[in-house]
Amino acid sequence: MLLVHGRSQGGKDAVKLKSEWLTALKFGLELKGLTLPSDATVDFPFYGDRLDEFVRQFDLPADPAIIPKGSPAFEEFAAFRRDVAVDLQAKAGIPDIAVQAEYRGGTTEKGVENWEWVQAIIRLLDRNITGISQTTIEVFLRDVFLYTRRHAVSSAIDAIVRDMFAENTAVVVGHSLGSVVAYNVLRAAEHKVPFYVSVGSPLAIRAIRKSLSPICNPTGAGGWHNIYDNRDVVALYPLDKNNFDVEPSIKNYGSVQNNTSNRHGIVGYLNDANTAEIIHAAFR
Repeated sequence: MLLVHGRSQGGKDAVKLKSEWLTALKFGLELKGLTLPSDATVDFPFYGDRLDEFVRQFDLPADPAIIPKGSPAFEEFAAFRRDVAVDLQAKAGIPDIAVQAEYRGGTTEKGVENWEWVQAIIRLLDRNITGISQTTIEVFLRDVFLYTRRHAVSSAIDAIVRDMFAENTAVVVGHSLGSVVAYNVLRAAEHKVPFYVSVGSPLAIRAIRKSLSPICNPTGAGGWHNIYDNRDVVALYPLDKNNFDVEPSIKNYGSVQNNTSNRHGIVGYLNDANTAEIIHAAFR
């Protein structure tokens, strides 16, 4: 089994992180009277520090308001940030009239091209989504942008994960940004992994999906299982025909009640009994 973590893991202990994942998974399995096979091998590729290095190297602040216009990355990052923010706004059910009231630039039409309009969306998300802060959203947008739009970043991170991907890998579990990384590695692999489980995945966000075009289902007989909590702002939508149209279709399970503060944490996904049972099925 290969476990692929998400963002904001830089500076942490990879051994402890792996233990946290497995402890949560064990809890979920026990709810179903299950255990992992005694001979199961679990790998945990760690790219958190490498991603932080790229953040420093590209010197791309999470807030594009402080990037001088004319910067090569400014227009591209601003457009990406705008596209994702509008998706998040729609998912959260925040009407344009509320954004207009929050907007600090005076009367305007729906100004998604305007940085202040996008910033107003993010402030509203901060106030209306449990456990999601403005800083969390902005850093998420920056890190995902770097991975999906900068080849040097994705190549280096993919290589770290690919080095632990083996022919006998039975299941890959990817969380958050890690679900995007795992997907990228799987679709480029010479052989298909039987089972892929994405949890809290942002792959349905149009700006992210577009950067991965053409999309596909890179799994074997066990298929792709996507797991999410519908209160998780990062996992915007199910990976279904409307949002990630691939053949064979992806199996979605959206009834997780993630008990972490932001509804997105990995522990709150893996300690769910049905999530654990889906992962366990890969070993059968």
